[in-house]
Amino acid sequence: MDGSRTAGQGIRPFLVTDLYEVTMVASYLRRGMLAPATFSLFVRHLPPPRGFLVAAGIDEAVDRLTAFEVTDQDVDALTGLLRCPPELLEPLRGLRFAGDVRAVDEGRVVLADEPLIEVTALLPQAQLVETAVLNAVAYQVAVASKAARCTIAARGRPVVDFGLRRTHGAEAGMAVARATAVAGFAATSNVGAAMAYGLRATGTMAHSYVQAFASEHDAFSAFATEFPTAPTFLVDTYDTPRGVDAAIQVIVGRGLQDVAGIRLDSGDLTAEARAARARLDAAGLTRVKIVVSGGLDENDVDAMCRSGAPVDVFAVGTKIGVVADAPVLDAAYKLVEYDGRPTMKLSPGKAFLPGPKQVWRRAGAPDLIARRDEPGPGQAEPLLGVVVRDGVRVRPVSSVADARARLEADLAWLPREALDIAAPRAPRAVVSGELTRLAAEVKESYARPR
Repeated sequence: MDGSRTAGQGIRPFLVTDLYEVTMVASYLRRGMLAPATFSLFVRHLPPPRGFLVAAGIDEAVDRLTAFEVTDQDVDALTGLLRCPPELLEPLRGLRFAGDVRAVDEGRVVLADEPLIEVTALLPQAQLVETAVLNAVAYQVAVASKAARCTIAARGRPVVDFGLRRTHGAEAGMAVARATAVAGFAATSNVGAAMAYGLRATGTMAHSYVQAFASEHDAFSAFATEFPTAPTFLVDTYDTPRGVDAAIQVIVGRGLQDVAGIRLDSGDLTAEARAARARLDAAGLTRVKIVVSGGLDENDVDAMCRSGAPVDVFAVGTKIGVVADAPVLDAAYKLVEYDGRPTMKLSPGKAFLPGPKQVWRRAGAPDLIARRDEPGPGQAEPLLGVVVRDGVRVRPVSSVADARARLEADLAWLPREALDIAAPRAPRAVVSGELTRLAAEVKESYARPR
């Protein structure tokens, strides 16, 4: 498998909606407001501990759009839910998404105010898909962005996903596994995700396994018998030094010095890793790897690497799956053009730029946010490409490997201060002169008497 699947397959897209989407669309339909509209999905502000964001969930959003349909059963159920006249919702029957979608590729670095997706369709269609699109993108962008910081902090050492048991639901666990893989994680403990996306599965043992045996030696010996190719022994169930010694006995006795590892899951992990490494090396087991886990995120990984902790693999889960330090991403899906008329919002703290857009990435210069129809600067790369035309996907789902390669290239483009773990500084895109003038014209038009 190449990872060319998305996390939300099997969910009926229309059911992923807020009720006000339905009420607005019913009004549009009743009033014949059927002209084309463009909505833009972007992030207003990066959370304070972020120097960049990573595009993820794009392909799932596109899958939801291309599968979007309102059935007869949906309309009947909504009529009862809203207690409205049946004829009000009658035009919704059979509604499908038949518009166009432009989007960045998964794995691309994105900045504040840069569109990740722009949806152009008849107003009722483009409005009704809002929640489904935001739901697919916002969470996965947040996860992938934090996970990318973990891979940066690890300085080339493998990071693996242990988050399934802590995520807010099984679907979230699938999304986390794919998003972290895009961000460079080496493996996942999530069996279903490994099968679905072609990821490497990883896992060791729980403390309960050790407790079920009469001794740690018996537990490790049994595990090595069942899984001799790459056993990793959890050594801190009772007393960590004794656990390490028990692992050493089994590793030496079975000749596993080239394939085995130990895992530390509690206490001062830097100190425990140093002590364990000393015991392993004294026994001649210099190739035995040390895995650490236990509520880690990029800040812990960075601190351990800075201190020279002899850790070979970092297993992260809880804080990544719930994006503990920045669980809410300020993502928005806003109407930027209707019936050929550019629109914008002027609310304090929530204003945005009008009209369909393109983002141009330039070597050695900030990104440029421009009007879609204006020419880009020389030697610049457009980030938004056509993904859906007339309701049909025309760009294939990204493989995890391709998305990861894009991210690696974009991380090399970012300034060093954006990659800092402790205090990153996010670069800002600049706005083209034409787009700036358009915004001024639209703002002025709102000030005129109507």
